[in-house]
Amino acid sequence: MERKPLEVESTDHQKPSSAVYDGSVTAVDSVEEEVEQTKVVYRGWKVMPFIIGNETFEKLGIIGTLSNLLVYLTAVFNMKSITAATIINAFSGTINFGTFVAAFLCDTYFGRYKTLTVAVIACFLGSLVILLTAAVPQLHPTPCGTALSCVGPSGGQIAFLLLGLGFLVVGAGGIRPCNLAFGADQFNPKSESGKRGIDSFFNWYFFTFTFAQILSLTLIVYIQSNVSWTIGLTIPVVLMFLACVIFFAGDKLYVKIKASGSPLAGIAQVIAVAIKKRGLKPTKQPWLNLYNYYPPKYANSKLKYTDQFRFLDKAAILAPEDKLEADGKPADPWKLCTMQQVEEVKCIVRVLPIWFAASIYYLTITQQMTYPVFQALQSDRRLGSRGFVIPAATYVVFLMTGMTVFIIFYDRVLVPTLRRITGIDTGITLLQRIGTGIFFAFVSLIVSGFVEERRRTFALTKPTLGMAPRKGEISSMSAMWLIPQLALAGIAEAFGAIGQMEFYYKQFPENMRSFAGSIFYVGAGVSSYLGSFLIAMVHRTTQNSAGGNWLAEDLNKGRLDYFYFMIAGILAVNFAYFLVMSRWYRYKGSDDEVTTNETNGDAIKEQDKNNV
Repeated sequence: MERKPLEVESTDHQKPSSAVYDGSVTAVDSVEEEVEQTKVVYRGWKVMPFIIGNETFEKLGIIGTLSNLLVYLTAVFNMKSITAATIINAFSGTINFGTFVAAFLCDTYFGRYKTLTVAVIACFLGSLVILLTAAVPQLHPTPCGTALSCVGPSGGQIAFLLLGLGFLVVGAGGIRPCNLAFGADQFNPKSESGKRGIDSFFNWYFFTFTFAQILSLTLIVYIQSNVSWTIGLTIPVVLMFLACVIFFAGDKLYVKIKASGSPLAGIAQVIAVAIKKRGLKPTKQPWLNLYNYYPPKYANSKLKYTDQFRFLDKAAILAPEDKLEADGKPADPWKLCTMQQVEEVKCIVRVLPIWFAASIYYLTITQQMTYPVFQALQSDRRLGSRGFVIPAATYVVFLMTGMTVFIIFYDRVLVPTLRRITGIDTGITLLQRIGTGIFFAFVSLIVSGFVEERRRTFALTKPTLGMAPRKGEISSMSAMWLIPQLALAGIAEAFGAIGQMEFYYKQFPENMRSFAGSIFYVGAGVSSYLGSFLIAMVHRTTQNSAGGNWLAEDLNKGRLDYFYFMIAGILAVNFAYFLVMSRWYRYKGSDDEVTTNETNGDAIKEQDKNNV
């Protein structure tokens, strides 16, 4: 399947040029020519009230529904903590894997606007169904109050709950890979003001995301936990409805990029042809002798030859039986590929080992979003002389706060300082930023283990503050001791998560940036499923051991600190693996690549050295 040129919905199309590019072609060049042909009106900041308004209310709605879901499942659906944590991890993983499917459908068939249309409606319906499980008595189990044993949910109640979660999977899975790119589509990449607008929009996007999380984890969670679950879940439904209204209000003003075909077919072609031609001898000076061709209005920047994964080069060897069309295009793309296609596949293959390490890193964030809530439930959450009790789920806001505050410090203080030292515009490289995030995640887990050990010791050796329903004794240790581990996890996110997003965006081919956005969430999904697997294995292995179940319902009878230290050990091994892969990694467009135009003797001699 050949990827079509970039198109924008318009009634003023002109016929495209049939010229074959022999120079550098960039994504911006392609967009420039297409803009001239279609006379697209980029309204930029004029449509931002619709997009950022939708983004704000949509994030408030989704996060307001999901942020306290762990407590909701245990308090309203009478589930055990380990069951609720497993469901949350599986649900989060499914949403994150759903982003890959959404990116494929968006890029191949529907375009971003139509994908977002379905997604925002699905989020509204999902929030509404979750609200009904709280508002209608028949849709949740009988409350058990202070009883030690409770009646669990029926099959019908579970099915209705899963229906709501299913709608949220469709909605959140479609919004995550498309929303950011759709906002950037509204600015003209040709103009300086458009470029600055894109940069500013990215800042506003992440600010909105963090703001929504903080507000949801404080105000909405407090209402859900201390006032009423029905009222607390009604607020996200209203917010999601407003998000839909605002989004559709700007319908006639948006720039809507049409779906232009999936790049996955090109990847499959390279792999298939390389396997078919595996018996051919490698060419000498492949940067000169491999077949290459650039279609008119090709969306991607021209890539230089790299000598990694040279077995893929055979896909671009022009054999006597290979036929070309009049303009030089391969007659059958399943028998001959271009060097450009091969290099794009190499870009993706090079990223995968880094992506794997980043996925393991996210185990830390997965655990810091779940078990600190249970730790807080069995800690002293009182604040001030009036005894105000902070909701357990609200403590996760310190992770968001740590991330937000550190991003400002990083951008305004750390980067300028490091820039003067390293001479790199960004202060440090993208891989150094990701690696720093992995290190802080490791430190966060070590601190978590020691804090849990302290909390448990207080509960077993000092007077307690009563009983947490269906949990155990409440430790006299202040829940504020959880702040350091959460703040460190937030700093890890400021380095690791944002570093990953930028890394994937820059290292993937331009026509795969929807997939670049989704691969981050797929990695988070892998870590969620891995977290669920580890929880199940630890629970099964330790529940009948002499030392007792590490993940007991009553944390005072368990050893959650051992579980934290186990995850820290996994992360230490992962960090060593990441360092090895980082030394091997070659950035797209780096100076050690060889262009197809380098024909002088020095360049050939240097490349022959590299091939030895």
